Amino acid sequence: MDLPLPCPLEAGWELVRTIALPRTLADGRPLGGFSAAAYQPKQDRLWLLSDAPIGHLVPWGGLARWLEGQRDTLRPGRRLLLRGGDGEPLPEGFDGEGLVIEGRQAWIASEGRRSQNRRARLIRIDLASGRLQQELPLPQAWRASPGQGLDSNKGPESLTALAPGDLLMAAEAPLLQHQAEDGISLMRRAPGNVLRTAGALNVGAAGRHDGLTELLALPTRQQLLGLRRGFAPPDQWTARLQLFALPDPQGPPLQPIIGWDLLEAGLPPDNWEAMARGPVMSDGRQTLVLASDDNFNPLQSSWVGVLSPRRTTACTD
Repeated sequence: MDLPLPCPLEAGWELVRTIALPRTLADGRPLGGFSAAAYQPKQDRLWLLSDAPIGHLVPWGGLARWLEGQRDTLRPGRRLLLRGGDGEPLPEGFDGEGLVIEGRQAWIASEGRRSQNRRARLIRIDLASGRLQQELPLPQAWRASPGQGLDSNKGPESLTALAPGDLLMAAEAPLLQHQAEDGISLMRRAPGNVLRTAGALNVGAAGRHDGLTELLALPTRQQLLGLRRGFAPPDQWTARLQLFALPDPQGPPLQPIIGWDLLEAGLPPDNWEAMARGPVMSDGRQTLVLASDDNFNPLQSSWVGVLSPRRTTACTD
């Protein structure tokens, strides 16, 4: 079942709770750079993907209990280093930005810098060991060549699942060979291991520090939620949630159906990059979990925020 939307849509989102995560783990090493999230309801486990130079995942327990006020903090587990097939940590600068967990495996999208040693990638890892199990080649249109492909640090930023194994991936900004009005290109893995064009989204005018940072599929509705963040120096952040129809692979870029200002809903102004469906609360409310990337900057924080759609009693969907 899809995450319910606000009803009516203009009702917007209620902020349930926020927490600033610690800056270090028990191993004493810095903690932060969270760029993607996935939640496992049976285990009550929130996975956060870090884009630190040595990429890793951190599991956090107790999200549902924390939401109900039964805990004051989230319980961090041991960080899981992302490793190659040889068991060695992936090279520095992997820059993981998208995360989908399926059972004991995780799909991770990385952004890239238009070079072979820092290329954009879509990989599958084992959640027990962190080891690389599979890498899917990106479509030719996304690969770096003169005047073409993903821009540096504007590559795959969003990853979501329409069904098990059916992945949808989006870049942060239009491809170099496209104009701004061509929108954000989507790629889909379904079925098999080939990524194919899946249409485009027009998220609105985007600057250097502004773009689409996460998608969440609503498969039954044939819709997508998109998280868009923006930054204007020295310290002005924006965070918007946008609702899109699932685009036609051959159709024009789709405009958002509606958008919501998440800072107006109460989220702290920061670099919100991660989004996942969260726990169902004891009163029946369903939730959306977001996390921010602190860029390892002491002036920012690694926030976790939980929203719930506002709905009137007349809503039956």
